[in-house]
Amino acid sequence: MNLPPGLSVKGGHLHIGGHDTVALAAKFGTPLYVTDEDRVRARYREVYGALSSRYDRVRVLYAAKANGNPAILRALAGEGAGADVFSAGELELALGAGMDPDRLLFNGSSKSPADLALAVEKGVRVSVDCLDELRELDRVAGDAGKRPEISFRVNPALEVPTHPKIATGLRTSKFGIPAGDILGAYRAALACEHVTPAGIHCHIGSQILEVEPFARAARVMTDLAAGLTDLGVKLRFIDLGGGLGIPYRHGADAAPSFQDYAAAVVPVFSAGVKEAGIAPELWVEPGRYLVADSTVLLARVNSVKEAHRRFANVDAGFNLLVRPVMYGSHHDVVVANKADRPPAHRYTIAGPICETGDLLAEDRDLPQVAAGDLVAVLDTGAYGFAMSSQYNGRPRCAEVLVRGPDAAPMRRAETTGDLTAATERPPWQGGR
Repeated sequence: MNLPPGLSVKGGHLHIGGHDTVALAAKFGTPLYVTDEDRVRARYREVYGALSSRYDRVRVLYAAKANGNPAILRALAGEGAGADVFSAGELELALGAGMDPDRLLFNGSSKSPADLALAVEKGVRVSVDCLDELRELDRVAGDAGKRPEISFRVNPALEVPTHPKIATGLRTSKFGIPAGDILGAYRAALACEHVTPAGIHCHIGSQILEVEPFARAARVMTDLAAGLTDLGVKLRFIDLGGGLGIPYRHGADAAPSFQDYAAAVVPVFSAGVKEAGIAPELWVEPGRYLVADSTVLLARVNSVKEAHRRFANVDAGFNLLVRPVMYGSHHDVVVANKADRPPAHRYTIAGPICETGDLLAEDRDLPQVAAGDLVAVLDTGAYGFAMSSQYNGRPRCAEVLVRGPDAAPMRRAETTGDLTAATERPPWQGGR
């Protein structure tokens, strides 16, 4: 197996960012997420450099939904990143991490009046998803005596090669306004008293392993931008969203780099805006691409069972990593304390959750596995902890950040007390 950058094998143990995962598990316990901050920063620089070397007005907004830990957001803020936020919580996390409100975009298909009021209060641009939302935002902004900048999210009706649950630019998707209706939406915005249309936005999907769909989306967006310019809209930015995937099957998946993305997309974008006679900023929203391969999930083997399969039962399940269950997603696994040994048997890595589908990895050729061994699930930095839960009454695990020689918790492990921390006893039930 080829390992992603930042991972290595030394003395038979898997290392991340130069740190022995076996030692980290012994110090901080398992299950445990471990993230390499240097890898996150390097990925941001790769993305920004690929785009800015081809177009001089670029902004990178991290898709905060991928991993909203404040330590990750602070690291990216330090690199100059903004964020695509999808909730009031993500907005507050981004601001708390030091991100400039001017570098945030509040996205989402179902924002509440309170969400819109918060965006207006904090000076955050809103990507409007429908005309009802436009009218509510205009009212909220008027009440606040402010005039926020907005974009509309376009549904470009593009088929893309990815899982249907994360193909967000399909004609049937819940997201955005159909491209054929977008001029009418901007006419409505221009007629509003308390908002200023300043951009246009799309997002076609996630984990896409080809660059051609992004080039098509850029063409759709610049064509629309030309029509909006004729309408009198002064576009400050065109946001092409995110979605470039990573190779979860190392050595097997062919995945384009962001250099490949930029080489395909920027010429189309540049030609399109030149034809339209405008020079807007180019915004992108990478999430997975920035953080996925920065992180491993470490799980201790509780037992090995011979049945119709050979199961290695570990202490992490879909309560901590739901992607394999939700999407049928593949994650490579390494026996971290036997990382230099050849395969001996085929194992299925099973979690502790009371669901038949709680399988983190199926039918993997691994070294001899025994109780007490340490399994590392790779590429778990995106949509890992972010989608975790307390299902089956299991407290969520700790997260550790490494950078250079240092390693420190960026989230403590929950306790069983955290399971009831937000609950209350109805008065008729008595007791304390």
